[in-house]
Amino acid sequence: MKKEIFFPFLVAGCLMLGGCENSFEPKIFGSLLQGSYPSSESDYVSYAMGCYVPFQSVNAYKFSDGTQHCIYQPSGGYVRMFDTPTDMQAPGLSTLASGWLDFSKANFEPCRYYNDASANDKTPGQYRKTVHVTRFTEIIGTLERAPENHISVETKNNLIAEARLCRANFMYYLLHVFGPVPVIVDYDKVFDESAQQKAERPTLDQYCQWIYDDLEFAVNNVPEKQSEKGRYTRDYARFCMMRHCLNEGGHMEGWYKKGLEMYEELKGKYSLFTKGTNPYQDLFRNANKFNSEIIMAVSCDPSGINGGRKEGNINNFAWLVCPSNQSATDPSGNQTVFYPQNGGWSPFYNISKKFYDRFDDSDLRKAVIYTDYWTKQGVHITSADLGKRWDGYIPWKYPAEDNVTYQGTDLPIARWADVLLMYAELKVRDSQSVPDNDAINAVNQVRDRAGLGGLTSAQTVSMESFLDAILEERGKELWMEGMRKIDLIRHNKYATLTSESKGMAPTHQYMPIPDYAVRAAESYGYTLEQCYSRPGWEYDKSNAR
Repeated sequence: MKKEIFFPFLVAGCLMLGGCENSFEPKIFGSLLQGSYPSSESDYVSYAMGCYVPFQSVNAYKFSDGTQHCIYQPSGGYVRMFDTPTDMQAPGLSTLASGWLDFSKANFEPCRYYNDASANDKTPGQYRKTVHVTRFTEIIGTLERAPENHISVETKNNLIAEARLCRANFMYYLLHVFGPVPVIVDYDKVFDESAQQKAERPTLDQYCQWIYDDLEFAVNNVPEKQSEKGRYTRDYARFCMMRHCLNEGGHMEGWYKKGLEMYEELKGKYSLFTKGTNPYQDLFRNANKFNSEIIMAVSCDPSGINGGRKEGNINNFAWLVCPSNQSATDPSGNQTVFYPQNGGWSPFYNISKKFYDRFDDSDLRKAVIYTDYWTKQGVHITSADLGKRWDGYIPWKYPAEDNVTYQGTDLPIARWADVLLMYAELKVRDSQSVPDNDAINAVNQVRDRAGLGGLTSAQTVSMESFLDAILEERGKELWMEGMRKIDLIRHNKYATLTSESKGMAPTHQYMPIPDYAVRAAESYGYTLEQCYSRPGWEYDKSNAR
């Protein structure tokens, strides 16, 4: 399959400091002649910032031609890919648009028919993103070859590290959507047509090693502090390395220990947010942006929006979880919990009743999932209407705080609570034994913040019971943060738990590669395996109801 090439003159990135919070928003613009750019240190900084473009939360991005959903845009990115098709969300009613309906049922079969231009809400094609790895590689190679008289060694290494961290996270995202996919990570092959045509899946080990190598360079070279909120730091690189090592440590020797090393480097710098009557609820509020728990977030600001679609990261989560007929007030005129939002776009995301019922009644995290609402016609919609008037409960993690369509609430992508739960899991996976007090305490810290007691002896008596408890805790702590499918696959319970909740099993473990890409590979004499699954998938499917 011929890949798309992104020459240096096609894209230039720059820092945009916009909005009241002076947040970091990368932009790409302009047309520059090859050879004249970049040619100064400021040029190279601007050039490297183009790597952040896919990691915004705007409706879409372009590296050249071919629009794609941004990774942190909930409607077509991480929440759609990794939360919707799991036990977390109930299957949608038939009135939902086809693409939303398919994902809510974990039905990935239609994905094979997505075309090359698919990047809309109905068909959120993701495969075109593979060619954008070539763009990352080209940026990294250009930075590596920057003349010494153009840029200082320190700035050069910092920028290369940021670019490699972005490439690692981009490849990480693709891995968990499709499994290993063909990408170009060697600068010498960026302009090699035969390399572009060679479309075959690499092995899982090889693909994971490419991500690891980028992350390792980032851990050693990304600046510890950045001047702009939302620009990646070394601690975020450590978090990403820890997460990748946890996911892949079962088949990559020594990676669990590497993940534990990352915990030691993060320890003491962050703490769980504990302020307020319900600190879990307040954690995500505008007033508490970049609090003690936040390692990294997509920095959003509604004042940066131009016409609701351009210029600045947006949080449109509240718009995607409320029915259009939902009222901000009840029939007596009292404000509801959804005030001031008077109806959303549609309840594309929900929390299934079966998932909701797994929370303890005293769990503070349950308190921000709402089980009823008033319509504008004065009708009270309740649990009795599930499956008829609505699909599942309303996840109000990111509430509507202002009377605008899109909110300025940041989207956390790395939290200390996640680190604590990863640490506990790494400890037992590395030791292959019952959890020690440190691992148990890490989980109990998260539970304590949620208003719960510690784990029971039955949950800590064995490695297996402890891992089950961690998986359960991660679901309740990290819902609608784009983690669930990845977690379920790591525990080899994706089919099992999803079928229990939805009443139907996923059709595939990962999205199939579209037909057009498979046929293109064949035209060049290569076999691009359309569907991928990890070892253990057949066992998982056999346990699905």
